[in-house]
Amino acid sequence: MANFIPFAQKLSRKYHPDKNSSPDAEQNFIAISEAYEVLSDEDTRSIYDRYGAEGLKQHEAQKQGGGHHHNPFDMFSQFFGGQRQQEKRGQSMLTTLEVDLADMYNGKHIEFTMPRQILCDHCRGSGAMTDGDIKQCGTCGGRGMVVQRHQVFPGMFTNMQTTCNTCAGKGKVIHRPCTHCKGAKTITHQNRLDIDVPAGAPEGWETIIEGEADESPDWEAGDVVIRVRSRAGAGGPGGWRRKDAGLYRREALSVDEALLGFERNITHLDGHVVAIKRPGTTQPGYVETFKGEGMPPQGALPQGDLYVEYTVVMPSAISEKTRQGVAQYVKRAEPDLWQAIQNG
Repeated sequence: MANFIPFAQKLSRKYHPDKNSSPDAEQNFIAISEAYEVLSDEDTRSIYDRYGAEGLKQHEAQKQGGGHHHNPFDMFSQFFGGQRQQEKRGQSMLTTLEVDLADMYNGKHIEFTMPRQILCDHCRGSGAMTDGDIKQCGTCGGRGMVVQRHQVFPGMFTNMQTTCNTCAGKGKVIHRPCTHCKGAKTITHQNRLDIDVPAGAPEGWETIIEGEADESPDWEAGDVVIRVRSRAGAGGPGGWRRKDAGLYRREALSVDEALLGFERNITHLDGHVVAIKRPGTTQPGYVETFKGEGMPPQGALPQGDLYVEYTVVMPSAISEKTRQGVAQYVKRAEPDLWQAIQNG
């Protein structure tokens, strides 16, 4: 029943009362520990096969009468205590999610799927059709190692112990592979995950989902690391961009707006309105700062500012009336510029 061990480990972590607050967690954990005790011990498994659950109750009563007491919370203590550090742990998996800049400004709950290897639900990670199809390796006699004789130089030999190639050091071989996973022990599963991106999250913000990386009967599943960044070109109308806690955008002005002033509203990433009012002339490339209108504060990042850069869209052609009007304006408002134009 070696293939039951990783499955029991997974269930014990899922239902351990320290990690699961559901009302039936403790009851499920006790049931798992009792099943593990029965199936992992040859004597109790034999009693169960011959006499059923009632026979196990009598056997347990006799043990307790002799001073032995079974504590189900001791059964998997190695998974939650000091011995857990010695377990082989699988590699973590990193995935990057790209979201709209508005999602990082406002915060968002995101659900997604990603491929993951899980223990085959037919063979529970053994790779065999049944437990009886797992046999002792005939090459190494179940030791997982073989001794090979090598010649050092003429007349002198040495024995070297190496991993058995037949069983890859496991001491067991599979005679009939599981038809569901083809003996691979794991299958590909589309794992459903979800995260909460906080408002004001910095670029490259990361969160960890424990124990959701690839499973294997040979190790404890590692973690999934989720990295979040804003999607390129996802600023929407106006071209919102960010740098650290600052937000940036461009506003295109007509010639008359640049010369005579203008009023307009900017709809921010969360829908609130930022009013712009410039009564005078606005030079192309001028940047206006709006305090506190950048990214929300998050961790070490303070409340950011909004920086609006103004550009001027020149018309491809203007009428003579407009030309005269502009000339009169420049002559009156910018006499030095008008004199420079006249002087060529």
